[in-house]
Amino acid sequence: MSSGLTRRRGAGGGGAAANDGEGSNGPSRANSAQNVRDSGPETSYESSENGHKIAFDPRDISESAERSKQPKLTLMEEVILLGLKDKQGYLSFWNDNISYALRGCIVLELAFRGRISMQKDASRRRFPLADRVIEVIDDTLTGEVLLDEALKMMKASEKMSVASWIDLMSGETWNLMKIGYQLKQVRERLCKGLVDKGILRTEKRNFLLFDMATHPVADGGAKEEIRRRVRNVLTQRTIVLPGSQWLPENLEFRYVRTVSMVCAAYAANVLENALSTLGHEARERAFTQTDELLAEYSQWPFGRKVSSTGIGANLPQAITDEVNGSKDKELQLEVVAACLSVFTRLDSLL
Repeated sequence: MSSGLTRRRGAGGGGAAANDGEGSNGPSRANSAQNVRDSGPETSYESSENGHKIAFDPRDISESAERSKQPKLTLMEEVILLGLKDKQGYLSFWNDNISYALRGCIVLELAFRGRISMQKDASRRRFPLADRVIEVIDDTLTGEVLLDEALKMMKASEKMSVASWIDLMSGETWNLMKIGYQLKQVRERLCKGLVDKGILRTEKRNFLLFDMATHPVADGGAKEEIRRRVRNVLTQRTIVLPGSQWLPENLEFRYVRTVSMVCAAYAANVLENALSTLGHEARERAFTQTDELLAEYSQWPFGRKVSSTGIGANLPQAITDEVNGSKDKELQLEVVAACLSVFTRLDSLL
């Protein structure tokens, strides 16, 4: 174009904004918000050093800010990483639960990020947690494709319960009118996201009759950190969660989030992969502790009992402090408890 316009990602509203009567230097980024409102939400412009206009998408800025406040891996990615075979790069063919559990993790992640909460209605307490209706309270994009796809569906559709959303996103419905809510190829898309983050790599593997893309572990540090965190929660008397890019020190609900990840891995039938280095008795105690955690935190308000096995003696107080420090976000944590209550229904936990 004659104005030397450079385009990044935005689409729509570009022509009007590029010819809105501004001088050759173009509007500054500080004034671009008005352009966004007037000419469309997707593209804004700023001046470069040579005087050309450079198009940018305001969503990129908000997504970058979002990513900087969140751990490098989502709950879904942590769970699928635990399930993947390190060298072979694929999940067990006999695991029937992981797809459903991953959809539950999507709802959990949206709750932790403050995008959804229980509908504020006093009469909701008449219903079981899993049957209480959730609503979108912030439709700002997260920058994670699966989360944003689920968020847009929730925003555009009628309000439904936690269990209903997990069922629909898993394709567990006989209602053909709602089959469009199913999220497809979730595992493959998560693996490709982990490739982009440098955690996995992509290889082609031959399985006799067909070739299949596999995703072996490229950076073992991430998976080992998740394993250590799981073992810490399930075997130590005093639980300490060191800060890292996988669990930042200033992250909100660090302990609740970690407990949710452990319970989700249990529901997805991949928890044992993190406990393989333990002896038989220690592994059995770890599974007993997981059962107790799932029972305590699949109710609202959260249970606050000290473990009967003596593991995680400081955990109830740590989580109580997190909850008390965010009284205005109790409806979000109620969604977390509801998701964990849905996990208790999976066949592998019965």
